[in-house]
Amino acid sequence: MKRVHRSRPALALSLALLAATALSGCTATAPEDGGRAVAVDPSGRPELRAFYTQKLTWTDCGELRCARLTVPMDYADPADGRTFVLPVAKAVTADPARRIGALVYNPGGPGGSGVDSLTDGGADAFGAEVRARFDIVSFDPRGVGASTPALTCDEGKEEGGAAAGPADGHPLSPRTEADRKGVLAVAEAEAGACVAGSGDILRHVGTRDAARDLDVLRAALGETRLTYVGWSYGTSLGTEYAEQFPRRVRASVLDGAVDPSLGWRARAQSQAAGFRRAVDDYATHCADVAGDGVCPGATPGEIRKVIDGLFARTARAPIPVDGSASGVDERMLLDALSMAMYTPEDQWKELSEALTAADSGDGTQLAALANDEETAEDEDGGGSGGADTAPADEPSPAPADNEGAALLAVNCADTPHPRGAEPYWDALAPAQKAAGPYGTAAVLDSMVCKGLPAGPGQPHRVRAEGVAPVLVVGTTGDPATPYEEAVSLAAQFPGGMLLTYEGVGHTAYGRGGSCVGDAVDAYLVDLRPVRPGARCQ
Repeated sequence: MKRVHRSRPALALSLALLAATALSGCTATAPEDGGRAVAVDPSGRPELRAFYTQKLTWTDCGELRCARLTVPMDYADPADGRTFVLPVAKAVTADPARRIGALVYNPGGPGGSGVDSLTDGGADAFGAEVRARFDIVSFDPRGVGASTPALTCDEGKEEGGAAAGPADGHPLSPRTEADRKGVLAVAEAEAGACVAGSGDILRHVGTRDAARDLDVLRAALGETRLTYVGWSYGTSLGTEYAEQFPRRVRASVLDGAVDPSLGWRARAQSQAAGFRRAVDDYATHCADVAGDGVCPGATPGEIRKVIDGLFARTARAPIPVDGSASGVDERMLLDALSMAMYTPEDQWKELSEALTAADSGDGTQLAALANDEETAEDEDGGGSGGADTAPADEPSPAPADNEGAALLAVNCADTPHPRGAEPYWDALAPAQKAAGPYGTAAVLDSMVCKGLPAGPGQPHRVRAEGVAPVLVVGTTGDPATPYEEAVSLAAQFPGGMLLTYEGVGHTAYGRGGSCVGDAVDAYLVDLRPVRPGARCQ
């Protein structure tokens, strides 16, 4: 089965999934009801009517149908003429006579192209009954993939196309003033490149506005209420949608949950601890997943010793790589390990072989893992359509890979970060103690946000009174979205349900077997609730 989403390791660990924002500042409120401000559905605003009433024009695009959706760039001033044009794609239901409606999904990120994901077989993650009863729909969020305009941070990129992280070329635990100046300079250069390349739209690409776009898409699809599945970052988008439009939710599955109550530092620590535990799980379960005789040690202790030894070795000098003058440094080692934690069933064997070779002095395979150039998060798009208020010109080609730009811009827009350097330096020692190099890397990579725009949102517990029961899926060994965040998010939703998958790897639906699949499918199709304490193995 094809995976729905992928992530580059440097980006996945560094900034991957920060907290979702609060209710939109431009959503009107009615008089207080019982001490709470009641959100007013913005679809009735006259200046948004043309966007909400637009008709999608579908055209064939391979085995899919494609269209374009036009949304206002600034929901506070939707009549100013500035728009985003978002590619949309759908896989038409396999049984039209039994069709319930459209199901929209987000594959992850931020920075994941839904159109590319669907083109690459993303609908295969859904069960047969879901495919029979729904059109499976996805889209490129504002600024992502082939949306127009698209985010770009052209400078500060490595030869392979991945955005350079602020710790690249510097120790993961900078101790000297020179080390810190180097890390700070790289972070400021990357932020400056994003401002130079995307300055006009950086303030308009946060999850708050993406959720508004999702509601415009719901209306354009002819759906009274939204049926939604979000993986990873897609849980932030789904949570934000539920907060802004609680009575528009029919069903929502949030798999690989992000807890919106965590601030930047707590979120970095949570994810770093998740990766650290995942690597420990690799040492413990390597033989079960990768096979006997493949692992870089005969016991978990021996495997951990190899990994710790490689971190110590790469901190002193890079491990040679065939055909390269640079070699594997400690950051590349961390990236390779992090990448392999996402889908152990596909990656632990290759990781084991690479670690064994590196322990013998050859870093070539580790470098290949760290520099995986498969289309990260699946970006592309196309189609036609648009609102009457703004012409939907043919989208200009997006950057070859703008996942890095979107990841930075969206995360920094969603969660406030300190503007000075000292809070990041203060966070290093606790992060090192809690999660070793995974912790310090997460803190250092967050530093780029001090130079990028932030929205008005603050860490908060979910506010979604009146929402239908939401299903949160959590994997006990998830590296990027730790299980504890799924437990927390499910508890924050009124009537929230938690489905636990006892396993390793990132997310569960589509890769966690029939137990997870059957429960999620029954909820999506029949709105069947998941019993409290439900667990799958």
